Amino acid sequence: MATLVTFHAHPDDECILTGGVMRKAFEEGHRVVLVVATRGEVGEIPDFLSPGEELWQRRVEETYAAADLLGVARVEFLGYLDSGMMGDSSNSRPGSFWTADVEEAASKLAALLAEEDAAALTIYDRFGGYGHPDHIQVHRVGLRAAEIAGTPVYQAKVKGSDFREAFRRAEMDPPPVREGAVPDSEITAGVDVSKYLDVKRAAMRAHASQITEQSFFLSLDDETFALPFGTEWFIHHGAGPATPLGL
Repeated sequence: MATLVTFHAHPDDECILTGGVMRKAFEEGHRVVLVVATRGEVGEIPDFLSPGEELWQRRVEETYAAADLLGVARVEFLGYLDSGMMGDSSNSRPGSFWTADVEEAASKLAALLAEEDAAALTIYDRFGGYGHPDHIQVHRVGLRAAEIAGTPVYQAKVKGSDFREAFRRAEMDPPPVREGAVPDSEITAGVDVSKYLDVKRAAMRAHASQITEQSFFLSLDDETFALPFGTEWFIHHGAGPATPLGL
């Protein structure tokens, strides 16, 4: 049995980018650990929160519910504050993940990697997928933590061409390709997770405060959903396309 550690910025990121790999690792007898940098304080506030309930409390509950579906054995929050979208005033507030000292945060994660004797760590690409400051920080902190702990690291990346085709089939306008985005050509590993798409979608539904039935993720028909989510893609320099995340 090996241990896979997945490092994410906010609750719900884990099921979108690595939910299939997490469930696959679990079903193949491996230990899965989820580490989340923030509790997602700066998210969409739904109208179904209980009186006095804070958004972060609901998002933590949702994380544990999704983690159960994905086969996660351990969930850890690093305790930083959600930084909000790039350019928001929340970027610079004390305690935000964007302002965290990379070495300090990496040391926390590296200690967990060492404790778990992790065989692989997943993070995001250098652009954080879509330029979110907390996602970019996950890349920076994760790379440094992997270096400290000597853990193989895989950068999760959506395949832009598949996403654009899914948007086209759904007759939705795709998001623009942002300057600085990491090109598909840098992808070095793909994991077929089509067998686990029902579980992956169920984990998305567990994050009901942020992922609604009207969202892109849940409104797609099964065939279109499989196009961007049936394979989870990674960047692992020096490895061929068949590399199975070191597990």
